[in-house]
Amino acid sequence: MDKIVSHKDLVAWQKAVTLACKVYAASRQLPRDERFGLQSQLRRAAASIPCNIAEGSARRSRAEFLQFLYVARGSLAELETQYTIINRLALLGDAGATLEEIAHVGRLLNGLIRSLVTSGRTAHARACTPTVRRSAAP
Repeated sequence: MDKIVSHKDLVAWQKAVTLACKVYAASRQLPRDERFGLQSQLRRAAASIPCNIAEGSARRSRAEFLQFLYVARGSLAELETQYTIINRLALLGDAGATLEEIAHVGRLLNGLIRSLVTSGRTAHARACTPTVRRSAAP
């Protein structure tokens, strides 16, 4: 695996940007009476996901990064709820496919979170493990 240099190297960020672009394009097709309410909520939630991944990755600590990933996951849940409503009301034709993409981004985010939590525990365990000193040879 290549080294992660910036948020742009994270697959979760890449897929979240793709999802946000799709949501922006699809929201143009909403009925006129939904354009100022639901459209703006959809766009805000969709853009929040990659933005929080990017901001978190630029922070100094793993804990801060995790906090921003949790916020991104919250925005993803909000977007999923909005798309579930859209799907049930049949406001957009591709809502089902978008729900699948949302689930995929969710799996990527959860994997990234799990990776950071696990590596943090491993690092903590290594730091707390007593080292055995060997006596010098006589």
